[in-house]
This record gives sequence, C-alpha cells and structure tokens, in this order.
Amino acid sequence: MRFKQLNSLISVLLVISFFGASAAQQPNAPTVEQLRRHVTYLASEHLEGRRTGTQGANDAAHYIAGEFSQLGLRPAFQTIRKPRNRAEARANYRQKFPYIAGVTLGSGNSFSFSTAAGTQNLELLRDWIPLGYSTNAAIENAPARAVGYGITATELNHNDYANVGTAGYVAIAYAGTPDRDNPHGPFSKYLETRWKAIAARNSGAKALVVITRESSFHASTGIHLRYDNSAGDSGIPVLLLSETAGQRITGRTVVPATDASILPPEKLPASTVSVSVNLERQEAPAYNIVGILNGSDPVLRKEAIVMGAHYDHLGRGGQGSLASRSGEVHHGADDNASGVAGMLELARLFTAQRPKPRRTIVFIAFSGEEEGLLGSNYYVNNPVVPLANTVAMVNMDMIGRLKDKKLVIGGIGTAQEWRSLVESANIAEASRVKVNSTASQAGMNGRAVPLVVGSNGAPVVSSDLTKQFVLTLNEDGYGPSDHSSFYSKQIPVLFFWTGTHNDYHKPSDTAEKINYQDQARIVSLVRRLVREVDASDKRPTYTTAKAPPAGRSMGFRVYLGTIPNYGDATDGLLLDGVREGSPAEKAGLKAGDKVVKLGPRDIRNVYDYTYALGEMKAGQEYDVEVIRGTERLKLKLTPEPRN
Repeated sequence: MRFKQLNSLISVLLVISFFGASAAQQPNAPTVEQLRRHVTYLASEHLEGRRTGTQGANDAAHYIAGEFSQLGLRPAFQTIRKPRNRAEARANYRQKFPYIAGVTLGSGNSFSFSTAAGTQNLELLRDWIPLGYSTNAAIENAPARAVGYGITATELNHNDYANVGTAGYVAIAYAGTPDRDNPHGPFSKYLETRWKAIAARNSGAKALVVITRESSFHASTGIHLRYDNSAGDSGIPVLLLSETAGQRITGRTVVPATDASILPPEKLPASTVSVSVNLERQEAPAYNIVGILNGSDPVLRKEAIVMGAHYDHLGRGGQGSLASRSGEVHHGADDNASGVAGMLELARLFTAQRPKPRRTIVFIAFSGEEEGLLGSNYYVNNPVVPLANTVAMVNMDMIGRLKDKKLVIGGIGTAQEWRSLVESANIAEASRVKVNSTASQAGMNGRAVPLVVGSNGAPVVSSDLTKQFVLTLNEDGYGPSDHSSFYSKQIPVLFFWTGTHNDYHKPSDTAEKINYQDQARIVSLVRRLVREVDASDKRPTYTTAKAPPAGRSMGFRVYLGTIPNYGDATDGLLLDGVREGSPAEKAGLKAGDKVVKLGPRDIRNVYDYTYALGEMKAGQEYDVEVIRGTERLKLKLTPEPRN
C-alpha cells in the first residue's frame, strides 16, 4: 500500500470515528413507519386525550410498557416473583405518584343566611356549590360583609376590603371585574375566583361567597369541582351562588356590570351566614413508565443517561385548553405523542446497537406534565438510579412539527460540552462518507460542503447544508417541560422542541399533521448526541446556565429569580431552584427552601406566591420567611424591576 493511500485511509477512519458513522454502531435508522405507528395510537380517539388519571392515560401507559417489554428493557420495579401474565409484567414498569383527579361532594354540605325576616336555607347544586379548591370547614352565624367584586389590586390602587372592618366575617362578592370582565383590561388577571379567594383570606375572611350569573349549577357541577394538583386548596371555604340566590342574599335584582362598590355593607340584607363544606378528594392512578437498558461497561454502567418524554395531554379540554369550547378530544399528537414516539424509537435503536451502550440508559415516559411537571418531579425525588450517578437528561417535547428546518434545543448552558457537541452533531447528521469518489465527481452537488478531501482532490467527507437543522440554542435549563425537574437537581439537560403552532392545546393537534420525515431526523440527531456522551469516559460537566433576561410575565413589575415547584402544596411553596445573581440568591434563598411568607402575605401554594409577587415593588425591601430543613429563617429580599 502506497503512503498516500495509507494517509487517505487513516483520514477516512478518523472521520468515521468522529462522526460515529460505523455500520457496527448504527444497525438501523429511525423509521417514519414506527414513528407514525406510535403517534397514531397515542393520539387516537380511543385514548380520549390522555388526561392524567383517566382511562385513556392508563391505556397509553399500558401501550408504552408493552413496547418497553417487547424491546427487552428491564422493568424498573420488577419483583422477585416472576410475573404470571403480560399485564402483571407491564405493571412492573410503572412508577405510581400521588394525583387527585377531582373532588366529589361529601355529606353535610349546607348553606343558610339570616335576615330580619328569618333564616333561609339554600339548596345544594341548585342555589349554591363549593369550588373544588375550597377548604373543608363549618362556620356558624358569621357576620356577612359585602366586598364588591372582592378584588385587591395594589398596582391599580383598588381595594374592595378597605372598609370591611374586623376579621372573622363571610365575604360576599360578585363574579367578574369592574371593567365588564374585559380580558384585556387592567383587572383581567383578577377574573379567576382563585385570586378573589386569596384577597378574602388575606383580609381575614372566614369564607368567600361569589354571586355568579348562572341560574343553576346542575349542568356545570363537574367544571366547578375540578382540582388543581399544582396548588392545593385555598385555605378558606369558597363557594358560588346562583344569580337567583344572590338576589335573595343581597336584596338586588340585577348583577352589576361596572360598579365595584355596588354592595355597601350597611345595605346588605343578610346579617349572618352559616356554611358547611365537605369535599372528598378522589385519588386516581397516575404513573411514570420506566424501562432500563443496562450498560455494558463494568464501571460506567453504574452511571445513567435519562431519556424522557411526557405522554399525558388535556383529555377533553378544560384547564390548559385553548379551544373555544370544551368537550372535544384533545388528541395531543405533537404535544406530546411525538416526543414519546421519538423516545420509543430511540429505545429500539439503542437496544439493537452493537456494541451496546457503555452507560445505563433509563427511558421514562412521564405523566402529569400538563398539570405541573408532577411525574418528573416525583421521579427526581424517588429516582431509580441515584441522581448522583445520572450524568444527563435528554427531553423531547413537541418534536413533530418542524418547519423551515428550525429546531430549538434548550439547556445548552447546563454542561460545558453541550454547545460544541450539538453543533458538531448537526454537521455530522448532514454528512456523507464516500471513499471511492474521484476528482471528476467533486462539486457535482453544489449544496455539499467538503469537510475532508482525499489525495485526488475529491471530497471524502462532505456535509449537505440543506440537511442541517437551523438551530436555536437556548442556555437555560429551566422551562415548561420535564427537563426542568432534573436541572433543579443539578443534572445537565438537553431539551428538543420544534416550536408552537396554531393547533397547540386544541383538538386539532392530530396525527396526520405530524412531519414524520423531519421527526425521524431529529431522533437521529438525539441518538448521535447520546452516543457521543456515552462514548466519553468523562461525564458532561454540569454548569449553571445563564438566566434569560427578566422579561415581562403576567403583568408583574418585579423579578425575584425563583423557580417554584408545582406539586400539590398547602403549607408553603417549595423552590426547585434559584437563578444565579438574582434577588432571591442575593437574599440567601436556596433550592429546597419552602417559602411560607412573602412580605406581609402568608404563602400556602403557588397561587398565594403569585398574588404576593403582584403586590411587590422594585427596590423595596421585604421580609421573606422560609422553612429550611427543621429551621424557619427570616431573610431580606429586594425585588428588581422587569425590563
């Protein structure tokens, strides 16, 4: 063999090694057929939108566990006894986590009010109904106080509780806002009764009664009894009155449209109110599905790479839906059947890879993502592989609607190696190795850029620019998907996303709209990156990502830099993280702290926290109290203005 030929061969071998293009390492490629099969089933009418805790979500979990089983992934929770049947075998992939699907009316719910003419009892489900986040309590003969619309808005210099008097009363308010419920008006964020409940509790009210424009509640019982797993209860009983019952308690025949002071306390006919609320919270089955591919290296197999995607969606609408009406199946083909399909394809490819991956790969289909990252948050606090041995987490959420080659990858700033690895992999995915090309064949494809040229002047390795993704690389490791739960535990993350679209969170997010060809290309890129991580003896180097600018959010004027945990809470708001250089970090707040007081406001959950945040002013110092371990600490915090 001549020297030039030897040099050419060595160059080719080095390039093949760098790009990971060995046939032995890539037995096959992601297939459109497999991706389409998974998405079509998961987004079918049969699964009814896969809302967490429903039969549709459980059927999806069963399907994913079945795929894991067929691929030979080890069940994360297998028992000593051999499963007796297929259903029992699939159950060993399930990681159950707490989930409240809703509430039902218990016994003893009652409402009455007294006037000079005597006591009147109202009929449950016709005249009144408690809301799903109401606290159970019994209140006897509490003084009634009219509070207009029940809104306290510091930034608008508006306080319906300014002249109410001492605590211990039942607040009577109207639904809506003083600006005719204008969704774009200054009071728009106070339309939701949750905010009225917080204002009532902060003012010292024992309960809140809201007069609606509904004539009866029979048809809307399910809507009013929904439960938000990310917030828990409101801390006081909260109930709705029908318009007719409201007229009886106020003595007025018309629900006002504009005047926030329409109910002066001295003219309220009802003098006292008695109310008893008893709601029973219904726990429903909710599962993460976890399958494990054991690593082949005797040392590195103790380390794990987590590959995740959430399989839950919005069911038939309701909370989170952007549809004009509820009741239709929200198919969730892109969000996130596409990500689950990608994960299942990666499981198929890695189980077939020879030689096998050196590190263990943990494949997780999360549920509860749409409810506030419930499943992933539960996993990081109850991991299958210790978090100290988890070297990276790769998350795919909405990877099915690539347009103009634009791919968003988040978490780039969470490991020192990510940016160079991602950029190199993007080039490599569009590259082709051709050993036997001649000089006369060079330049035949004007779209190809030569990366390695042989001794005869012909390209040995070229990259087709038309096949490269147009990447948007975001530094931040936090975000509205499951990777955030892992980054809060200081694990490097990568998040793949093709962007939002007009079908997002609507019934029209259906399987036939998925761009399966480009979805397969994204899966191939993810596989290449995971293989590069696995090939290195050194694990990715965790770094704290640069926080995004403190932009506008929900109309808030201040920035704290905290990352709330959205799990169910009634005794404070747990912090998943604190951004570097933020006011929260300067105040001494840390991940794992539970905020129980912010300024003058007691904090039970994320709604209380958000409400208190809306009252704060930039540059003004506030007390913040947190529970850290067994200690209750008082810190000083100064918010910064938002840009």
